[in-house]
Amino acid sequence: MESPGDSPQTVPVLRRPSGRVDGLLWEPSERWVRGTKGDVTVVDSRRPVLVWEPGRPVPLYAFPREDVRTDLLRETEKSDGRPHAGTTRFYDLDIGGGTIAGAAWTYPGEELGSYISFEWFGREVLDHWYEEDEEIFVHPRDPHKRVDALPSSRHVQVEIGGTVVADTRAPVLLFETGLPVRYYLPREDVRLDLFTPSDLTTRCPYKGVATEYWSWLGEDVPPNIAWSYPDPLSAVSVVKDRVAFFNEAVDITVDGERLERPVTEFIKPRK
Repeated sequence: MESPGDSPQTVPVLRRPSGRVDGLLWEPSERWVRGTKGDVTVVDSRRPVLVWEPGRPVPLYAFPREDVRTDLLRETEKSDGRPHAGTTRFYDLDIGGGTIAGAAWTYPGEELGSYISFEWFGREVLDHWYEEDEEIFVHPRDPHKRVDALPSSRHVQVEIGGTVVADTRAPVLLFETGLPVRYYLPREDVRLDLFTPSDLTTRCPYKGVATEYWSWLGEDVPPNIAWSYPDPLSAVSVVKDRVAFFNEAVDITVDGERLERPVTEFIKPRK
């Protein structure tokens, strides 16, 4: 109960910011991480750290020197890849009779100066990366990002140019931090006869390898508009063999409400 002299507190209500602070952010990880090239294990660490660079939405791993085959690294002053937040010390990787220029680097500062990081995406430096005994792709998983695949009884319809190409009451909704909800639909509820298969393959650190893509047979729709994961990672196994569409380029109606098309880096709106 308030006393006569008390005044109620004003508590600000703020929407969670989406941006990051300037500068390097890092935190320790307890995952066992390995990186291989051919039959050589170049990195084997049970005490890596995750590093977020300014302006980069996904983290990279950095490893203690003693967990890296430094005998395969040769220091160089030049980077053959993108800049890395004040880094001036780079390493070429000499392996298998060849050299991969600028394959690794050391971050500045006392906290990270004794760690070595490797390129993951944009350049094929090492062949395979593993967290524990599961292979991961593209970039390390962000511990502050969630991916939840939830079975649902919502009524989902997908249209392209006024044609209903999918209609189901048994979708799986995949919620991924920072991205639109993706609707994974039973294959029997999708008109795949209206599409042509594609040979595109993509990789995701959270879902695995998508080896099935389809393109719309009509016009004014980007290629590879639908996809499926025949063998997804165990955390999202419920999406196996289901078909999803890019919300950015199709019309999706959920429980009678037409969703607004999102704008993402995957598909830009056409001018």
